[in-house]
Amino acid sequence: MACIKRACCREIWAWVHQIRLTSTMSRVYGQSFTKCWEDRMEPVGSKPETECVRYKENYEHMSSLVTQLKREVRKIIKGGNVTSRVSSLLPRERIDQLLDPGSPFLEFSQLAGYNLYGREQLPAGGIITGIGIVSGLKCMVVANDYTVKAGAFYPITVKKLLRAQDIARENRLPCVYLLHSGGINLQRQGDVYPDGQHFGKIFYNQAIMSAQGIPQVAVVMGNCTGGSSIMAAMSDENIVVKGQTSYLAGPSLVESVIGEKVSAEDLGGAEIMCRYSGVADYFAEDDLHALHRVRRIIRNLNFTTNPQVALTKPEPPLHSAQELCGIVEADNKKMYDVREVIARIVDGSRFDEFKAMYGDTLVCGFARLWGFPVGILGNNGVLFSESALKGAHFIQLCCQRRIPLTFLQNITGFMVGQEAEAQGISKHGAKMLTAVACASVPKVSVIIGGAYGAGNYAMCGRAYGPRFVYAWPNSRLSAMGGEQAASVLAQIAKEQKLRRGEELTLEEEQAIKDPILKKYEVEGSPYYASARLWDDGVIDPVDTRIVLGLSLSAALQAEQANTRFGIFRM
Repeated sequence: MACIKRACCREIWAWVHQIRLTSTMSRVYGQSFTKCWEDRMEPVGSKPETECVRYKENYEHMSSLVTQLKREVRKIIKGGNVTSRVSSLLPRERIDQLLDPGSPFLEFSQLAGYNLYGREQLPAGGIITGIGIVSGLKCMVVANDYTVKAGAFYPITVKKLLRAQDIARENRLPCVYLLHSGGINLQRQGDVYPDGQHFGKIFYNQAIMSAQGIPQVAVVMGNCTGGSSIMAAMSDENIVVKGQTSYLAGPSLVESVIGEKVSAEDLGGAEIMCRYSGVADYFAEDDLHALHRVRRIIRNLNFTTNPQVALTKPEPPLHSAQELCGIVEADNKKMYDVREVIARIVDGSRFDEFKAMYGDTLVCGFARLWGFPVGILGNNGVLFSESALKGAHFIQLCCQRRIPLTFLQNITGFMVGQEAEAQGISKHGAKMLTAVACASVPKVSVIIGGAYGAGNYAMCGRAYGPRFVYAWPNSRLSAMGGEQAASVLAQIAKEQKLRRGEELTLEEEQAIKDPILKKYEVEGSPYYASARLWDDGVIDPVDTRIVLGLSLSAALQAEQANTRFGIFRM
């Protein structure tokens, strides 16, 4: 903190000194002017009244949501049937041994597949994905979980793997695949195999990333059939562990198709792959030996990164992240000042707000996060025309300066009504949508409350191409609030009856509203969204600063392209 303040002071003093050379200001006046200006640079955020009833209620509500989240995650990371262990290491143990000691692992979509297939549980979607550091280099790590349905690919498994590859491609991350899978779940092949966004896209992505100079490394750590064997063959370099097999079709399928009887080892054993077919490049004695080989491959990549930002020394916020639980309202209909969230995630809690007095339902400004420069947009209410114009202007500034963007979503949407339409809300909203869509700087979104309708798009929801999207356990995601949706449909029914000269009774109105309210309650849940990969994970609010820091660090590994904006309707 002190170092940053001294840097600010030096910059201001140099500016004052230039003025003094062309004016009659004395040295004493220059010093006092500098000191006065520095004293005005106050951090954002305030100390909450932790003993007040409202704070305690909010804290208890958020704490219960976080406790539930952690309870579900603990179940998920246990995997499936651990009694089916067929290796010296379980899938997550393999990842631990691969990564540099003591380094973090940013895991994605732990809730993937959550209650998606009825009684058939699929922890983490049957596959583990995340960013970790291998031999000093940030890599995308993908590991089949063989304790979950023998590592078979369900539709959500494929979707999660494709999302991991998208992240790797966008952020230029080498990929390490720890393979151990029986291939496609044949009972669900209709949802896995034929579509262009399904199984075959995995191999396509491997080829394209390899062509773009993004390394692809695979390890056959267990028996691999069909698609998982192709993933090994499509990689730039691969390793096979002694005693494991990999083939397009297993012995039973070979016999049924061509009548040939052959053992799994003779068909695609490690020795066959390394000595005869050349499908594998390296032979490993066991899991640990294979993971050591991966680390050596990564070390030899000659893969360089060059973040195009000016980094500073990171410093912690002045306010405790634990206070977020009491600051964030338990009732999503109640607004709270997003600056209090910003104060608990940015370096030194310092935030230089842009256009603070204009369009104040959208808070925009510059900050540092773990030393990275970042432009932040946060919601303090519905988006008006002024808010949208301010947001578009701020995004243009960040793109011009190559500053990554972070969106803190708590938004009901754009303002509606005759006055708003007359002021051009559609036109001005379109400007912000255009700016968000076209911005080529890294964009990271966190849903910290409601994310409804076009407001979700304007604040860089999934459809608008953020590098990463995270959600808090109190978040809600839907076209609109459940009560609003129910009221709209009830009003339509009422108008239809009026046209027939009838009236809608209160009982009939409630009968229309109740199933809609129930539907929106279920489908707006962060668990429902994360199960379908509408985000990259539900996170504890306290971990927001860490997750954002890891995400920005990964995003800045790729070279930033120049932004070219579409037409702004003037």
